[in-house]
Amino acid sequence: MKSRTKAWLGMGCAALLTGVAAAQQPQPAPMTEPMLLDYLPDDSRIEARLNGDFNGDGLVDTAYVGGNDDKRLLKVMLGYKDELEWGTTPAGEAELETTPLGAAALSLKKNVLIVEDLTGGTTATATTYRYRYDAQTRRMRLIGLDAERYSRTNSHDSLKFSWNLLTGARIVQVGHVNDSGQGDEAYRYGPERKLAAKSSPVYMEDAPNPDELLDAALGTGG
Repeated sequence: MKSRTKAWLGMGCAALLTGVAAAQQPQPAPMTEPMLLDYLPDDSRIEARLNGDFNGDGLVDTAYVGGNDDKRLLKVMLGYKDELEWGTTPAGEAELETTPLGAAALSLKKNVLIVEDLTGGTTATATTYRYRYDAQTRRMRLIGLDAERYSRTNSHDSLKFSWNLLTGARIVQVGHVNDSGQGDEAYRYGPERKLAAKSSPVYMEDAPNPDELLDAALGTGG
């Protein structure tokens, strides 16, 4: 009995040490700001960044937004490790509007990269993009997009557009300025118009312009 107990203890210790050794394996340092700037146009600056594991391989990946007055980009860099070296490789890039009303917000939830961006002026467009890593193509795939155009001074109606690219479901909703004197909400929204139209996979490089989607939804009723 003692020998069996010792054997199990030995196996348990070996497994524990193996796990500790794996956890203590060296990791590449996150990309520095000068490294990120190398992938952007001249005179660019970094607006926002997020380090995380976007593809589930245990290595550090980086998503960031940066650019100059003429071009503003969202980029994703994936960490990799082969027999010879550690490194990073581009996995996606999307152009963003060059009139941000503050820095973009980046977060990672359940392996989905979420990008929140507010652009425009007195009339603003709030957009949320959702991307997931596609292992087959090794690219970042757009799986959801929500956009709303509204007046920051409550001078005109608003328009919401929501698109689930996995199911094809689209929702369009119009908000009317609340000038009734009742309630605190700036807009009162009408019923949702629900449509469905499946599309081919859309990757980060081909992410649509949210204002163009809103214009199309307004012109066609969705």
